[in-house]
Amino acid sequence: MKSFTSVKQLGDLQKAFEAAKYVKEHPFADQALGKNKTLLLVFFNNSLRTRLSTQKAGLNLGMNVIVLDVNQGAWKLETERGVIMDGDKSEHLLEAIPVMGCYSDLIGVRSFARFESKEDDYNEVILNQFIKYSGKPVFSMEAATRHPLQTFADMITIEEHKKKARPKVVMTWAPHPKALPQAVPNSFAEGLNMTDYEFVIANPEGYDLAPEFVGNAKVTHDQDEALEGADFVYAKNWAAYEGENYGKVINKDMGWTVTKEKMALTDHAFFMHCLPVRRNMIVSDDVIESPQSLVIPEAANRVVSAQTVLKMLLQSL
Repeated sequence: MKSFTSVKQLGDLQKAFEAAKYVKEHPFADQALGKNKTLLLVFFNNSLRTRLSTQKAGLNLGMNVIVLDVNQGAWKLETERGVIMDGDKSEHLLEAIPVMGCYSDLIGVRSFARFESKEDDYNEVILNQFIKYSGKPVFSMEAATRHPLQTFADMITIEEHKKKARPKVVMTWAPHPKALPQAVPNSFAEGLNMTDYEFVIANPEGYDLAPEFVGNAKVTHDQDEALEGADFVYAKNWAAYEGENYGKVINKDMGWTVTKEKMALTDHAFFMHCLPVRRNMIVSDDVIESPQSLVIPEAANRVVSAQTVLKMLLQSL
């Protein structure tokens, strides 16, 4: 594996889950792989879990880890070709990327959708420039359209907690005051479509995701209907995808908040969210604090998912 931008690149899921289980049980067993190797983590956007978990995963593998926050302490970077750089951006990404490649063996990149151009976002312009020009294996720490390390951790968490071979997993939209990218829901849908779980996506009208990510999921605009009999409830907000509403908030209906009453419709479902979460908008206090809440084990599995992928990338060097 020369890059990692989608959970599809995990290949056989059962083997991927077994690899993750080994990493979880033997976190320091593969330090020889990372010895004298440098992991560079490049952040164009804020992070807590991704930053800490990926750093820890690199350290567990014996790697040296460098973190670059592009917005603090680095030159402002121009990302577009053909522009006259007479503004506040001092360096072009096309020079910066190969320089970063000189200083590292693996590169992680976190760059969200900008909502300025659907075409640029869904063509992953920034991530693909790193893949093309760095000369090193590159992995996504959340890009414009996917968050594969999060999705792998989510899938590990479901595997660890499922009580039946084919659980019903519901991903439900929930309200939020800001326009959020579709990366997490896209990626979660992509990952769940690799399983044989019963998978349902619930969202208000106008919030349907791109068809290539929805895949074979059942899509409903009735949240209560979706939640009936669910074994796992994955709550997440995302901005509109379709047409001229791309990247916009067109609905803040608090009736979509995941509450105790909503969870009562399920089959004692576990609650999941990638965090950070807006309490009492996305989910009520009593749900996220309940014994059925998996948000902390899910976050802990971010180390496992990152370390499993880093191990695969190191083995390909």
